[in-house]
Amino acid sequence: MPQELNYQEALKIAVESEKGLICFYRRAAEMVADEGAKIFFNRLAGEKEDHAGQFFKYYRGHDLGTLDEFVNQPCTLNAAALKELNKLTDPLVKERRARELAMEKEQKLERILLGTAKQIVDPGVRAIFEQMAKASQHHYQIVESEYARMMGMVHETEINTYVRE
Repeated sequence: MPQELNYQEALKIAVESEKGLICFYRRAAEMVADEGAKIFFNRLAGEKEDHAGQFFKYYRGHDLGTLDEFVNQPCTLNAAALKELNKLTDPLVKERRARELAMEKEQKLERILLGTAKQIVDPGVRAIFEQMAKASQHHYQIVESEYARMMGMVHETEINTYVRE
């Protein structure tokens, strides 16, 4: 049965969803040893902050504070994933697993957002969730590409070199 979320409720959900991945990417950047991986995860955290900011500027509630306050609050989201990373001692395994978890989280977020969008009657509110789902799918592709590079797999830009007709 369709649910009727108003714009403000949808925007709050969107901002809070982005916050969960901001937390994950920031902590992953702190936990990995490789400088390239740190840069990669910090870049993703920054992009998630930008996405949260796009939605936040339209949010009229006062319960989240300012955008800076909100994204810099301590976070308990994704605690299980971060705990798993903390337990890993081999730096390469940790970096590989961090990317795998990132792909899982982006796919899960995309599925949740698309499922929610299908239940929303208002086309404007539905568009918020569809836009977020598209951004999550794009981030999944970025992480997947980085994972392939790290694992020494053929990168999509080099596929013509390896495929002969």
